[in-house]
Amino acid sequence: MELDESNRPSSSSTKEDEDPHSPRQELELEVPAKSTGNDIPNGGLHAWMQVLGAFFLVFNSWGLVNSFGAYQTYYETALLASSTSSAISWIGTVQAFLLIIVGVVSGPFYDRGYIRTLIILGTIMTVFGMMMTSLASRYWEIFLAQALCVGLGLGCLYVPSVAIVSTYFSTKRALAVGLTSAGGSLSGILYPIIFRRLQPSLGFGWATRIIAFIVLATQLISLTILRARTIPNSPRALLEPAAFKETPFALFTLGMCFFLTGLYAPYFYVPIYAERIIGTSPDFAFYLLAIINAGSFVGRVLPPLVAHRLGPYNTLLPYLFITAIIGFAWMSVRSVAGIVVFSIFYGFFSGSVLALPPTVILALSPDVRFAGTRIGMSFGAAGLGVLVGNPIFGAIVDIPKGEFGGAQGFAAAMMVAGSSLILGSRILRLRSHKDRMM
Repeated sequence: MELDESNRPSSSSTKEDEDPHSPRQELELEVPAKSTGNDIPNGGLHAWMQVLGAFFLVFNSWGLVNSFGAYQTYYETALLASSTSSAISWIGTVQAFLLIIVGVVSGPFYDRGYIRTLIILGTIMTVFGMMMTSLASRYWEIFLAQALCVGLGLGCLYVPSVAIVSTYFSTKRALAVGLTSAGGSLSGILYPIIFRRLQPSLGFGWATRIIAFIVLATQLISLTILRARTIPNSPRALLEPAAFKETPFALFTLGMCFFLTGLYAPYFYVPIYAERIIGTSPDFAFYLLAIINAGSFVGRVLPPLVAHRLGPYNTLLPYLFITAIIGFAWMSVRSVAGIVVFSIFYGFFSGSVLALPPTVILALSPDVRFAGTRIGMSFGAAGLGVLVGNPIFGAIVDIPKGEFGGAQGFAAAMMVAGSSLILGSRILRLRSHKDRMM
């Protein structure tokens, strides 16, 4: 509302506003600029430091989820041997689901400038949950600590890690997001190895506590260097339901839901498959999870370099279908060499699939300043696939009888369905925007 002449501020108040040393001006200097988004740095030391800080957020969010296969095998063979495979899977899938679904809330809070609050809250809940897991011995105790408490903490960390990087880069955005997401694969290599090497000598409790201390140390790095660059100019709703009226966005989200239903089955079940079906040693079976995550690390870094030139949509689609085909190939693996080759290739292509979707969602968003909400909404809806996928796999599989084929076929079929929906999303987007390089 405009002021008339009689309501205009006096000259004294104007001088106070212009004085850079006035209390009011000093307060304003502490608030992040509400940028229009047209002055994106797209590089420089400060921008790449944000990538480093976000890298450690993903290191401790998706990294713990990617490492759950080590706990799944240990629980099935030792601590929770009386529980079914499907029941144990619920611990890991609820943790992953909460990581994603909490993004629906944490994304808008990030957009409002509460990034430090989210990181502090997420760090406290994650470390506390891991510490309580180290003391647990019964199923319900582990579920409350590792599934619920850790999952809620991880949900506070993930969306800020993706959204903050997107605001510092434009043409290099796919590369920056890919480097950030590689953190989840690196910790997916390290955490299972740490757990496997320490558990026999120090016990389950101290092996888990040491992982919790690593989480705390690396989170302090993120808390120190991450800074939000933009804040939206006006308050807005927690959700943006109108986004689902955009058919390409809705189809993409539905496709990711189907795809994620099958994607994580090897991350949870390859170790036990190798041990029971192929006859590998328990040590070797544990290291297969590290091999998958090593492949995923490369997959999260290299494809974004291609996406920088071809566009995230065009790069993502081949990786989706190839990952599904490799999923079907898992059904015929019966040798040590075969399971190693499968782990490498599945890790590489599935890592690419996990790295590129945030960039696609950003491309489908009309304003990157509201990226946190759309990423949270899309991943929140898609997270339903993560929630139900592995428990269904665990219900179909019969580990004592060595019957994995039906469950493997289910996982691969869900990935084919998801890939097809995302292909439809790309076709519709191309018809409406004619952007072949997206």
